[in-house]
Amino acid sequence: MASANFSIGTSGLVSPNAIKQVTTGSYLDLASTAGQGWAQQYLPELYEAEIERYGDRTIGSFLRMVGAEMPMQADQVVWSEQGRLHIAYKATVNTGTGVITAGSFKDIDNQAGASIDHILREGQNVLAQVTTGSDVVVLPCQVVGAPSSNAAANGTATLKPYEYENLDDHASIATASTAVIKLFVTGSDFGKGTNGMTDAVQPEFKSFNNKPIIIKDKYEVSGSDVSQIGWVEISGEDGQNGYLWYLKAAGDTRKRFEDYLEMSVIEGVSKSTSGSVSGATGTGTEGLFQAIEDRGLVSDAGMFDGASDDLADFDTLLKELDKQGAIEENMLFLDRSANLAFDNMLAGANNYHSAGTNYGVFNNSEDMALNLGFNGFRRGSYDFYKTDWKYLNSKSSRGLVNEGATVGKVEGVLVPAGTSTVYDQGLGKNINRPFLHVRYRASEADDRKMKSWITGSVGAATSAIDKMEVHYLSERCLVVQAANNFCIFR
Repeated sequence: MASANFSIGTSGLVSPNAIKQVTTGSYLDLASTAGQGWAQQYLPELYEAEIERYGDRTIGSFLRMVGAEMPMQADQVVWSEQGRLHIAYKATVNTGTGVITAGSFKDIDNQAGASIDHILREGQNVLAQVTTGSDVVVLPCQVVGAPSSNAAANGTATLKPYEYENLDDHASIATASTAVIKLFVTGSDFGKGTNGMTDAVQPEFKSFNNKPIIIKDKYEVSGSDVSQIGWVEISGEDGQNGYLWYLKAAGDTRKRFEDYLEMSVIEGVSKSTSGSVSGATGTGTEGLFQAIEDRGLVSDAGMFDGASDDLADFDTLLKELDKQGAIEENMLFLDRSANLAFDNMLAGANNYHSAGTNYGVFNNSEDMALNLGFNGFRRGSYDFYKTDWKYLNSKSSRGLVNEGATVGKVEGVLVPAGTSTVYDQGLGKNINRPFLHVRYRASEADDRKMKSWITGSVGAATSAIDKMEVHYLSERCLVVQAANNFCIFR
Protein backbone atom coordinates (compact mmCIF):
# COMPACT_ATOMS: atom_id res chain seq x y z
CA MET A 1 0.00 0.00 0.00
CA ALA A 2 1.27 3.46 -0.83
CA SER A 3 2.00 5.96 1.96
CA ALA A 4 -1.12 7.86 3.04
CA ASN A 5 -1.32 11.67 3.15
CA PHE A 6 -3.34 12.89 6.13
CA SER A 7 -5.34 16.08 6.27
CA ILE A 8 -8.07 17.55 8.51
CA GLY A 9 -11.44 16.63 7.04
CA THR A 10 -14.43 18.96 7.03
CA SER A 11 -15.91 17.08 9.97
CA GLY A 12 -12.83 17.74 12.08
CA LEU A 13 -11.74 14.10 11.98
CA VAL A 14 -8.49 12.77 10.60
CA SER A 15 -9.37 10.89 7.39
CA PRO A 16 -7.00 8.97 5.07
CA ASN A 17 -6.71 10.34 1.57
CA ALA A 18 -4.62 7.67 -0.22
CA ILE A 19 -4.40 7.01 -3.93
CA LYS A 20 -2.64 3.83 -5.09
CA GLN A 21 -1.13 4.80 -8.40
CA VAL A 22 0.97 2.54 -10.63
CA THR A 23 1.46 4.56 -13.80
CA THR A 24 -0.66 7.20 -15.43
CA GLY A 25 -3.97 5.65 -16.47
CA SER A 26 -3.13 2.30 -14.85
CA TYR A 27 -4.64 2.47 -11.39
CA LEU A 28 -7.88 1.69 -9.60
CA ASP A 29 -10.09 4.78 -9.19
CA LEU A 30 -11.31 4.76 -5.59
CA ALA A 31 -12.28 8.38 -5.39
CA SER A 32 -15.23 9.25 -3.15
CA THR A 33 -18.45 9.20 -5.16
CA ALA A 34 -21.89 8.76 -3.62
CA GLY A 35 -20.65 6.92 -0.53
CA GLN A 36 -18.12 4.72 -2.39
CA GLY A 37 -14.31 4.69 -2.47
CA TRP A 38 -11.79 5.34 0.30
CA ALA A 39 -13.96 8.16 1.71
CA GLN A 40 -16.25 5.54 3.21
CA GLN A 41 -15.48 3.52 6.34
CA TYR A 42 -15.85 0.11 4.66
CA LEU A 43 -12.94 -1.70 3.01
CA PRO A 44 -13.73 -2.92 -0.52
CA GLU A 45 -12.89 -6.48 -1.53
CA LEU A 46 -9.92 -6.22 -3.89
CA TYR A 47 -8.78 -8.85 -6.36
CA GLU A 48 -5.06 -8.30 -6.63
CA ALA A 49 -4.36 -10.76 -9.44
CA GLU A 50 -4.83 -9.51 -12.98
CA ILE A 51 -7.47 -11.49 -14.85
CA GLU A 52 -6.05 -13.18 -17.94
CA ARG A 53 -9.16 -12.80 -20.08
CA TYR A 54 -7.38 -13.37 -23.41
CA GLY A 55 -5.40 -16.47 -22.41
CA ASP A 56 -2.06 -16.79 -24.14
CA ARG A 57 -1.90 -13.63 -26.23
CA THR A 58 1.21 -14.53 -28.23
CA ILE A 59 0.62 -15.65 -31.81
CA GLY A 60 4.13 -16.79 -32.71
CA SER A 61 5.68 -20.28 -32.85
CA PHE A 62 4.71 -21.08 -36.46
CA LEU A 63 8.26 -20.74 -37.77
CA ARG A 64 9.66 -22.51 -34.71
CA MET A 65 7.52 -25.52 -35.63
CA VAL A 66 8.34 -25.73 -39.32
CA GLY A 67 11.67 -24.03 -39.84
CA ALA A 68 15.08 -23.14 -38.49
CA GLU A 69 17.18 -20.03 -37.95
CA MET A 70 20.66 -19.60 -39.37
CA PRO A 71 23.12 -16.69 -39.44
CA MET A 72 24.20 -14.76 -42.53
CA GLN A 73 26.81 -12.07 -43.17
CA ALA A 74 25.53 -10.31 -46.29
CA ASP A 75 22.89 -7.85 -47.45
CA GLN A 76 21.04 -10.57 -49.28
CA VAL A 77 20.74 -14.34 -49.40
CA VAL A 78 20.85 -16.01 -52.82
CA TRP A 79 19.98 -19.60 -53.65
CA SER A 80 19.42 -21.58 -56.81
CA GLU A 81 16.80 -24.18 -57.56
CA GLN A 82 16.92 -26.84 -60.25
CA GLY A 83 14.71 -26.51 -63.28
CA ARG A 84 12.58 -29.34 -64.59
CA LEU A 85 14.55 -32.19 -66.07
CA HIS A 86 12.28 -32.77 -69.07
CA ILE A 87 11.44 -30.29 -71.82
CA ALA A 88 7.81 -29.15 -71.99
CA TYR A 89 5.99 -26.06 -73.26
CA LYS A 90 2.66 -24.45 -73.94
CA ALA A 91 2.35 -22.51 -77.20
CA THR A 92 0.13 -21.78 -80.21
CA VAL A 93 0.35 -23.73 -83.47
CA ASN A 94 -1.00 -23.47 -87.00
CA THR A 95 -2.78 -26.79 -87.46
CA GLY A 96 -2.47 -26.59 -91.25
CA THR A 97 1.30 -26.22 -91.38
CA GLY A 98 2.32 -27.54 -87.97
CA VAL A 99 4.36 -24.39 -87.37
CA ILE A 100 4.47 -23.25 -83.75
CA THR A 101 4.26 -19.48 -83.61
CA ALA A 102 7.55 -17.75 -82.87
CA GLY A 103 7.58 -16.16 -79.41
CA SER A 104 4.51 -18.09 -78.23
CA PHE A 105 6.36 -20.61 -76.08
CA LYS A 106 5.40 -20.41 -72.39
CA ASP A 107 6.79 -22.08 -69.28
CA ILE A 108 4.41 -24.82 -68.13
CA ASP A 109 4.86 -23.58 -64.54
CA ASN A 110 3.91 -20.04 -65.55
CA GLN A 111 1.58 -20.37 -68.52
CA ALA A 112 0.22 -16.86 -68.01
CA GLY A 113 3.70 -15.33 -67.87
CA ALA A 114 5.99 -13.89 -70.51
CA SER A 115 7.17 -15.85 -73.53
CA ILE A 116 10.39 -17.80 -73.24
CA ASP A 117 12.98 -19.28 -75.59
CA HIS A 118 12.59 -22.93 -76.55
CA ILE A 119 15.20 -25.66 -76.98
CA LEU A 120 13.36 -27.99 -79.37
CA ARG A 121 15.69 -29.66 -81.90
CA GLU A 122 15.13 -31.43 -85.19
CA GLY A 123 14.66 -35.15 -84.87
CA GLN A 124 13.06 -35.00 -81.43
CA ASN A 125 9.78 -36.79 -80.77
CA VAL A 126 7.08 -35.00 -78.78
CA LEU A 127 3.67 -35.88 -77.47
CA ALA A 128 1.37 -32.96 -78.23
CA GLN A 129 -2.05 -32.01 -76.93
CA VAL A 130 -3.93 -29.83 -79.43
CA THR A 131 -7.01 -27.90 -78.28
CA THR A 132 -9.47 -26.46 -80.81
CA GLY A 133 -12.79 -25.38 -79.41
CA SER A 134 -14.12 -28.11 -77.14
CA ASP A 135 -11.97 -30.83 -78.72
CA VAL A 136 -8.74 -31.89 -77.05
CA VAL A 137 -6.62 -34.31 -79.08
CA VAL A 138 -3.32 -36.00 -78.13
CA LEU A 139 -0.97 -36.84 -81.00
CA PRO A 140 2.60 -38.18 -81.27
CA CYS A 141 4.68 -35.86 -83.48
CA GLN A 142 8.22 -35.20 -84.60
CA VAL A 143 10.09 -31.90 -84.79
CA VAL A 144 11.03 -31.51 -88.47
CA GLY A 145 11.96 -27.84 -88.42
CA ALA A 146 13.67 -25.97 -85.58
CA PRO A 147 16.42 -23.36 -85.15
CA SER A 148 19.84 -24.72 -86.04
CA SER A 149 21.35 -22.90 -83.08
CA ASN A 150 20.20 -22.19 -79.55
CA ALA A 151 20.91 -18.53 -80.30
CA ALA A 152 17.79 -18.53 -82.46
CA ALA A 153 15.70 -20.44 -79.95
CA ASN A 154 12.99 -17.79 -79.85
CA GLY A 155 12.05 -18.74 -83.43
CA THR A 156 9.53 -21.20 -84.76
CA ALA A 157 9.41 -24.98 -84.66
CA THR A 158 7.54 -27.26 -87.03
CA LEU A 159 5.72 -30.44 -86.00
CA LYS A 160 4.55 -33.33 -88.14
CA PRO A 161 2.25 -36.01 -86.73
CA TYR A 162 3.20 -39.66 -87.22
CA GLU A 163 -0.30 -40.73 -88.29
CA TYR A 164 -1.32 -37.79 -90.52
CA GLU A 165 0.18 -35.42 -93.08
CA ASN A 166 -0.72 -32.41 -90.95
CA LEU A 167 -2.34 -31.83 -87.59
CA ASP A 168 -5.64 -30.75 -89.14
CA ASP A 169 -5.99 -34.08 -90.93
CA HIS A 170 -7.34 -35.39 -87.64
CA ALA A 171 -11.14 -35.23 -87.79
CA SER A 172 -11.44 -33.31 -84.50
CA ILE A 173 -8.93 -30.59 -85.38
CA ALA A 174 -10.15 -27.58 -87.34
CA THR A 175 -8.57 -26.98 -90.76
CA ALA A 176 -5.70 -24.49 -90.88
CA SER A 177 -6.58 -22.78 -87.62
CA THR A 178 -4.59 -21.42 -84.71
CA ALA A 179 -4.80 -23.80 -81.77
CA VAL A 180 -3.39 -24.09 -78.27
CA ILE A 181 -0.75 -26.79 -78.00
CA LYS A 182 0.98 -28.40 -75.03
CA LEU A 183 3.90 -30.69 -75.68
CA PHE A 184 6.78 -32.50 -74.05
CA VAL A 185 9.79 -34.28 -75.56
CA THR A 186 9.66 -38.08 -75.43
CA GLY A 187 12.90 -38.88 -77.23
CA SER A 188 14.18 -38.77 -80.82
CA ASP A 189 14.00 -40.71 -84.11
CA PHE A 190 16.81 -40.65 -86.69
CA GLY A 191 17.31 -42.55 -89.91
CA LYS A 192 20.28 -44.74 -90.79
CA GLY A 193 23.54 -43.03 -91.65
CA THR A 194 22.36 -39.56 -90.58
CA ASN A 195 24.22 -36.95 -88.60
CA GLY A 196 23.79 -36.74 -84.84
CA MET A 197 21.72 -34.31 -82.83
CA THR A 198 22.50 -30.66 -83.44
CA ASP A 199 23.20 -28.41 -80.46
CA ALA A 200 23.11 -29.45 -76.83
CA VAL A 201 20.75 -28.66 -73.99
CA GLN A 202 22.19 -26.74 -71.08
CA PRO A 203 20.63 -27.17 -67.63
CA GLU A 204 18.20 -24.43 -66.74
CA PHE A 205 19.47 -22.15 -63.99
CA LYS A 206 16.99 -20.51 -61.65
CA SER A 207 18.25 -18.11 -59.03
CA PHE A 208 16.24 -16.53 -56.23
CA ASN A 209 17.15 -14.02 -53.56
CA ASN A 210 15.77 -12.22 -50.55
CA LYS A 211 17.14 -9.51 -48.29
CA PRO A 212 16.68 -8.91 -44.58
CA ILE A 213 14.75 -6.10 -42.99
CA ILE A 214 15.60 -4.35 -39.72
CA ILE A 215 12.88 -4.66 -37.10
CA LYS A 216 12.89 -2.36 -34.06
CA ASP A 217 10.88 -1.63 -30.93
CA LYS A 218 11.35 0.17 -27.62
CA TYR A 219 9.92 0.33 -24.11
CA GLU A 220 10.50 3.17 -21.68
CA VAL A 221 9.52 3.99 -18.09
CA SER A 222 10.45 6.89 -15.83
CA GLY A 223 12.79 6.34 -12.92
CA SER A 224 10.03 7.19 -10.43
CA ASP A 225 7.67 4.53 -11.76
CA VAL A 226 10.41 1.89 -11.68
CA SER A 227 10.64 2.31 -7.90
CA GLN A 228 6.87 2.47 -7.33
CA ILE A 229 4.96 -0.58 -6.15
CA GLY A 230 1.41 -1.27 -7.28
CA TRP A 231 -1.52 -3.19 -5.87
CA VAL A 232 -2.09 -5.35 -8.96
CA GLU A 233 -0.21 -8.65 -9.06
CA ILE A 234 0.94 -8.91 -12.65
CA SER A 235 1.15 -12.01 -14.81
CA GLY A 236 2.92 -11.45 -18.09
CA GLU A 237 3.45 -13.58 -21.19
CA ASP A 238 7.17 -13.68 -20.45
CA GLY A 239 6.73 -15.28 -17.02
CA GLN A 240 7.13 -12.07 -15.01
CA ASN A 241 5.15 -11.64 -11.77
CA GLY A 242 5.01 -9.38 -8.75
CA TYR A 243 3.73 -5.89 -8.00
CA LEU A 244 5.97 -3.76 -10.22
CA TRP A 245 3.95 -2.73 -13.24
CA TYR A 246 6.93 -1.84 -15.39
CA LEU A 247 8.00 -5.49 -15.34
CA LYS A 248 4.77 -6.45 -17.04
CA ALA A 249 5.02 -3.65 -19.60
CA ALA A 250 8.63 -4.50 -20.41
CA GLY A 251 7.84 -8.23 -20.67
CA ASP A 252 4.80 -7.62 -22.88
CA THR A 253 6.87 -5.40 -25.15
CA ARG A 254 9.44 -8.17 -25.56
CA LYS A 255 6.83 -10.84 -26.33
CA ARG A 256 5.08 -8.50 -28.76
CA PHE A 257 8.41 -7.88 -30.49
CA GLU A 258 9.05 -11.63 -30.74
CA ASP A 259 5.70 -11.96 -32.50
CA TYR A 260 6.70 -9.12 -34.83
CA LEU A 261 9.81 -11.11 -35.79
CA GLU A 262 7.53 -13.82 -37.15
CA MET A 263 4.76 -11.66 -38.59
CA SER A 264 7.26 -9.45 -40.44
CA VAL A 265 8.63 -12.35 -42.48
CA ILE A 266 5.21 -13.96 -42.99
CA GLU A 267 3.46 -10.83 -44.25
CA GLY A 268 6.56 -9.20 -45.76
CA VAL A 269 6.37 -7.82 -49.30
CA SER A 270 9.26 -6.90 -51.58
CA LYS A 271 9.26 -3.18 -52.29
CA SER A 272 7.76 -2.39 -55.68
CA THR A 273 8.91 0.47 -57.89
CA SER A 274 5.28 1.57 -58.08
CA GLY A 275 4.83 1.60 -54.30
CA SER A 276 5.01 4.72 -52.14
CA VAL A 277 7.45 3.22 -49.60
CA SER A 278 10.86 4.53 -50.54
CA GLY A 279 14.27 5.47 -49.19
CA ALA A 280 15.14 4.74 -45.59
CA THR A 281 11.50 4.23 -44.57
CA GLY A 282 11.60 0.58 -45.58
CA THR A 283 13.36 -1.82 -47.92
CA GLY A 284 10.81 -4.64 -48.02
CA THR A 285 11.39 -8.39 -47.94
CA GLU A 286 9.69 -11.35 -49.56
CA GLY A 287 7.42 -12.95 -46.97
CA LEU A 288 5.87 -16.40 -46.83
CA PHE A 289 2.54 -15.45 -48.40
CA GLN A 290 4.13 -13.47 -51.24
CA ALA A 291 6.62 -16.26 -51.98
CA ILE A 292 3.86 -18.86 -52.27
CA GLU A 293 1.67 -16.61 -54.41
CA ASP A 294 4.54 -15.79 -56.75
CA ARG A 295 6.22 -19.21 -56.98
CA GLY A 296 3.89 -21.72 -55.34
CA LEU A 297 0.39 -23.17 -55.56
CA VAL A 298 -2.67 -21.02 -54.90
CA SER A 299 -6.04 -22.60 -54.10
CA ASP A 300 -9.23 -20.59 -54.30
CA ALA A 301 -11.97 -20.62 -51.66
CA GLY A 302 -13.88 -23.40 -53.45
CA MET A 303 -12.14 -26.06 -51.37
CA PHE A 304 -13.83 -24.79 -48.20
CA ASP A 305 -17.27 -23.89 -49.52
CA GLY A 306 -18.99 -26.77 -47.69
CA ALA A 307 -20.13 -28.43 -50.90
CA SER A 308 -20.31 -32.18 -51.34
CA ASP A 309 -17.38 -32.13 -53.76
CA ASP A 310 -14.89 -30.85 -51.16
CA LEU A 311 -13.00 -34.14 -51.28
CA ALA A 312 -12.83 -33.92 -55.07
CA ASP A 313 -11.46 -30.38 -54.71
CA PHE A 314 -8.80 -31.68 -52.35
CA ASP A 315 -7.93 -34.43 -54.81
CA THR A 316 -7.27 -31.70 -57.37
CA LEU A 317 -4.64 -30.37 -54.99
CA LEU A 318 -3.07 -33.83 -54.77
CA LYS A 319 -2.79 -33.91 -58.55
CA GLU A 320 -0.99 -30.58 -58.44
CA LEU A 321 1.40 -31.93 -55.82
CA ASP A 322 2.09 -34.88 -58.14
CA LYS A 323 3.22 -32.38 -60.78
CA GLN A 324 5.63 -30.77 -58.32
CA GLY A 325 8.04 -32.42 -55.88
CA ALA A 326 5.51 -34.99 -54.61
CA ILE A 327 6.73 -34.64 -51.02
CA GLU A 328 4.96 -37.30 -48.98
CA GLU A 329 4.54 -35.54 -45.62
CA ASN A 330 2.91 -32.12 -45.41
CA MET A 331 1.58 -29.86 -42.68
CA LEU A 332 -1.62 -27.82 -42.88
CA PHE A 333 -1.89 -24.63 -40.84
CA LEU A 334 -5.50 -23.48 -41.07
CA ASP A 335 -7.91 -20.92 -39.68
CA ARG A 336 -10.95 -22.13 -37.78
CA SER A 337 -13.38 -22.27 -40.70
CA ALA A 338 -10.93 -24.15 -42.94
CA ASN A 339 -10.06 -26.56 -40.14
CA LEU A 340 -13.72 -27.37 -39.55
CA ALA A 341 -14.24 -27.78 -43.29
CA PHE A 342 -11.48 -30.38 -43.33
CA ASP A 343 -13.06 -32.17 -40.37
CA ASN A 344 -16.42 -32.26 -42.13
CA MET A 345 -14.82 -33.46 -45.34
CA LEU A 346 -12.97 -36.27 -43.56
CA ALA A 347 -15.94 -37.22 -41.41
CA GLY A 348 -18.05 -37.77 -44.50
CA ALA A 349 -15.39 -40.09 -45.92
CA ASN A 350 -14.73 -41.96 -42.66
CA ASN A 351 -15.94 -45.54 -42.36
CA TYR A 352 -16.73 -44.96 -38.68
CA HIS A 353 -18.77 -41.89 -39.40
CA SER A 354 -22.33 -42.19 -38.07
CA ALA A 355 -25.00 -39.49 -38.06
CA GLY A 356 -22.39 -36.76 -38.27
CA THR A 357 -20.11 -38.00 -35.49
CA ASN A 358 -16.76 -39.67 -35.43
CA TYR A 359 -15.84 -42.01 -32.62
CA GLY A 360 -12.24 -41.88 -31.55
CA VAL A 361 -11.76 -41.11 -27.86
CA PHE A 362 -11.65 -43.55 -24.94
CA ASN A 363 -11.32 -46.79 -26.90
CA ASN A 364 -13.67 -45.56 -29.61
CA SER A 365 -16.71 -45.84 -27.33
CA GLU A 366 -19.65 -43.70 -28.40
CA ASP A 367 -21.04 -43.86 -24.84
CA MET A 368 -18.01 -42.17 -23.29
CA ALA A 369 -16.83 -39.46 -25.66
CA LEU A 370 -16.96 -38.27 -29.24
CA ASN A 371 -14.01 -37.01 -31.23
CA LEU A 372 -15.29 -34.66 -33.94
CA GLY A 373 -11.87 -33.62 -35.19
CA PHE A 374 -8.92 -35.07 -37.05
CA ASN A 375 -5.24 -34.34 -36.41
CA GLY A 376 -3.90 -36.17 -39.43
CA PHE A 377 -4.97 -38.20 -42.40
CA ARG A 378 -3.61 -39.96 -45.48
CA ARG A 379 -4.96 -39.49 -48.97
CA GLY A 380 -3.42 -41.20 -51.95
CA SER A 381 0.30 -41.39 -51.25
CA TYR A 382 0.39 -38.27 -49.07
CA ASP A 383 0.27 -37.78 -45.30
CA PHE A 384 -1.19 -34.56 -43.91
CA TYR A 385 -1.02 -33.22 -40.37
CA LYS A 386 -3.28 -30.28 -39.63
CA THR A 387 -3.59 -27.79 -36.84
CA ASP A 388 -5.17 -24.45 -36.06
CA TRP A 389 -2.97 -21.45 -36.77
CA LYS A 390 -3.70 -18.93 -34.04
CA TYR A 391 -2.34 -16.11 -36.17
CA LEU A 392 -5.19 -16.59 -38.64
CA ASN A 393 -7.83 -16.66 -35.89
CA SER A 394 -6.79 -13.96 -33.43
CA LYS A 395 -8.89 -10.79 -33.44
CA SER A 396 -5.76 -8.65 -33.17
CA SER A 397 -3.92 -10.26 -36.11
CA ARG A 398 -4.99 -11.90 -39.41
CA GLY A 399 -8.34 -12.86 -37.89
CA LEU A 400 -9.27 -9.17 -37.88
CA VAL A 401 -8.76 -8.55 -41.62
CA ASN A 402 -9.77 -12.06 -42.75
CA GLU A 403 -13.29 -11.69 -41.42
CA GLY A 404 -15.63 -10.80 -44.26
CA ALA A 405 -12.78 -10.26 -46.75
CA THR A 406 -13.32 -11.32 -50.37
CA VAL A 407 -9.84 -10.38 -51.65
CA GLY A 408 -6.58 -11.02 -49.83
CA LYS A 409 -8.00 -13.45 -47.28
CA VAL A 410 -5.72 -16.31 -46.18
CA GLU A 411 -7.47 -19.44 -44.88
CA GLY A 412 -4.33 -21.53 -44.43
CA VAL A 413 -1.09 -22.79 -45.90
CA LEU A 414 0.33 -26.18 -46.80
CA VAL A 415 3.99 -26.57 -45.86
CA PRO A 416 6.09 -29.57 -46.92
CA ALA A 417 7.75 -31.38 -44.02
CA GLY A 418 11.13 -31.96 -45.57
CA THR A 419 14.61 -30.63 -46.18
CA SER A 420 16.70 -29.72 -49.18
CA THR A 421 20.42 -30.29 -49.68
CA VAL A 422 22.37 -27.09 -50.37
CA TYR A 423 26.01 -26.03 -50.35
CA ASP A 424 26.82 -23.73 -47.45
CA GLN A 425 29.77 -21.47 -48.30
CA GLY A 426 30.38 -20.65 -44.65
CA LEU A 427 30.71 -24.30 -43.63
CA GLY A 428 32.25 -25.39 -46.91
CA LYS A 429 30.05 -28.46 -47.28
CA ASN A 430 26.57 -29.65 -48.23
CA ILE A 431 23.99 -29.46 -45.46
CA ASN A 432 20.28 -30.21 -45.15
CA ARG A 433 18.03 -27.24 -44.57
CA PRO A 434 14.27 -27.04 -44.11
CA PHE A 435 12.40 -25.74 -47.12
CA LEU A 436 11.32 -22.88 -44.86
CA HIS A 437 13.92 -21.17 -42.69
CA VAL A 438 14.97 -17.77 -41.34
CA ARG A 439 18.33 -16.11 -42.00
CA TYR A 440 19.46 -13.42 -39.56
CA ARG A 441 22.45 -11.06 -39.71
CA ALA A 442 25.29 -12.08 -37.41
CA SER A 443 29.08 -12.00 -37.26
CA GLU A 444 31.82 -12.10 -34.63
CA ALA A 445 31.36 -8.36 -34.14
CA ASP A 446 27.57 -8.26 -33.75
CA ASP A 447 24.76 -10.80 -33.48
CA ARG A 448 21.51 -9.23 -34.70
CA LYS A 449 19.29 -12.27 -34.27
CA MET A 450 17.55 -10.73 -31.26
CA LYS A 451 19.35 -7.77 -29.71
CA SER A 452 18.23 -5.92 -26.59
CA TRP A 453 19.98 -3.25 -24.56
CA ILE A 454 19.08 -0.77 -21.80
CA THR A 455 19.86 2.94 -21.74
CA GLY A 456 19.03 5.72 -19.27
CA SER A 457 19.79 6.45 -15.61
CA VAL A 458 18.02 3.47 -14.00
CA GLY A 459 20.43 0.83 -12.69
CA ALA A 460 23.78 1.16 -14.47
CA ALA A 461 23.42 4.71 -15.78
CA THR A 462 24.32 5.33 -19.43
CA SER A 463 22.81 8.80 -19.79
CA ALA A 464 21.44 11.68 -17.70
CA ILE A 465 17.80 11.14 -18.63
CA ASP A 466 15.62 10.04 -15.70
CA LYS A 467 14.11 6.99 -17.35
CA MET A 468 14.88 3.46 -18.45
CA GLU A 469 14.71 2.64 -22.14
CA VAL A 470 14.76 -0.96 -23.35
CA HIS A 471 15.60 -1.28 -27.06
CA TYR A 472 14.95 -4.29 -29.29
CA LEU A 473 16.36 -4.95 -32.75
CA SER A 474 16.60 -7.80 -35.23
CA GLU A 475 17.67 -8.07 -38.87
CA ARG A 476 16.28 -11.08 -40.70
CA CYS A 477 14.52 -12.50 -43.73
CA LEU A 478 12.70 -15.68 -44.68
CA VAL A 479 13.96 -18.17 -47.25
CA VAL A 480 11.24 -20.19 -48.99
CA GLN A 481 12.97 -22.88 -51.03
CA ALA A 482 11.06 -25.02 -53.54
CA ALA A 483 7.97 -22.83 -53.14
CA ASN A 484 6.23 -24.92 -55.81
CA ASN A 485 5.66 -27.52 -53.06
CA PHE A 486 3.82 -24.98 -50.87
CA CYS A 487 0.16 -24.03 -51.22
CA ILE A 488 -1.79 -21.04 -49.92
CA PHE A 489 -5.55 -21.33 -49.46
CA ARG A 490 -7.38 -18.17 -50.41
